[in-house]
Amino acid sequence: MKKKLIQGLDHHVKTIYCIGRNYAEHAKELNNPVPTSPIVFLKPQSAICYNGDTIIIPQQSNDVHHEAEIVVCISKSGKNISELDAPSYIAGIGVGIDFTARDIQQKAKEEGHPWAIAKGFDTFAPISNFIPIKDIPNAQDISLQLLVNEEIRQSGNSSQMIYSINTLISYLSNIFTLHQGDLIFTGTPSGVSSIKSGDSITASLNTNMVTLSVSVK
Repeated sequence: MKKKLIQGLDHHVKTIYCIGRNYAEHAKELNNPVPTSPIVFLKPQSAICYNGDTIIIPQQSNDVHHEAEIVVCISKSGKNISELDAPSYIAGIGVGIDFTARDIQQKAKEEGHPWAIAKGFDTFAPISNFIPIKDIPNAQDISLQLLVNEEIRQSGNSSQMIYSINTLISYLSNIFTLHQGDLIFTGTPSGVSSIKSGDSITASLNTNMVTLSVSVK
């Protein structure tokens, strides 16, 4: 499948890294322990979609949840990146939604299996336009909000992350070589809930500096 340009930046989407349980309150709401190191999983490129697209609830699931996240786009290849150097590897910041088939995920967890299916359905990783990092006043103070049918469901700030954006870039680069166009979904605050057909969902950063709106089918 031809890779689509990330809107707003001249990069193609490559590997999609996701961080689980990076906000303590979200870990608590799902009765999960707060992690002692970043929890990493991947999404396939086929999960990517964009502002204005439609999220498809798969027939295999009866309980799909929204998880609003700050998303980082990597600007260049790097390995063993220090936290101090991490900002120079950020091309831009956007907002995304990590949709999760919670019933499938729960069954996988109970059986000790990976979460790949629960996180990887088509349209399960919508992303917004990306704002160049030079236009972000402070990456450690980015507000995040998600509304379902104009009702606020999630609200958080990057300052509440257990592992900061710079820490995540450094951590991932000590395991994987990061490349231009890689995305990092940095975790979700509390307030995740089920979606249904007909819902309208909007996620935003810094009071609509960046927005992402999708519908559900």
